[in-house]
Amino acid sequence: MPALLPLEDLAREADRLRLAGRRLVLTNGCFDILHAGHVDYLERARALGDVLAVAINSDASVRQLKGPTRPVNCAEDRARVLRALRAVDYVTIYETLRATDVIRAVRPALYAKGGDYTVESLDAEERAALTAAGATIHILPLVPGRSTTAILKRAATPPSTIDSQPSTSP
Repeated sequence: MPALLPLEDLAREADRLRLAGRRLVLTNGCFDILHAGHVDYLERARALGDVLAVAINSDASVRQLKGPTRPVNCAEDRARVLRALRAVDYVTIYETLRATDVIRAVRPALYAKGGDYTVESLDAEERAALTAAGATIHILPLVPGRSTTAILKRAATPPSTIDSQPSTSP
């Protein structure tokens, strides 16, 4: 199973990989309720390089970003689910709102972000840290209709009367 590493250990591992000529891809996010869009995105990110590290927001930073009802799953559980994916090599949890410190510590060769971003809309400090690291930024397409927000909306919507009709078969 992929490792859950403190940031300092992930930075050392990134240095080791760089010396070995391997390209580390970094991505980050909340990854609150893992869905098919996340899996597709992480597989695409992994395909960009040799190793994929996923930095996830702590519970406190998810609440600041998404509101008081989030996260649905705690950071340790989110990390555990991500670590079960074949595409993911390393997971780290960070406390800040932005991944700037993670980027500075890891200095990835490549950085992946979902298609709801553009290079221009990335946080300016994150973008500066990526430039300083010499990282190539890749914006990956989203899977239409697949998002945590959409899942939560569907879960909160009562089933239609068609779905709740009893079966007519004996």
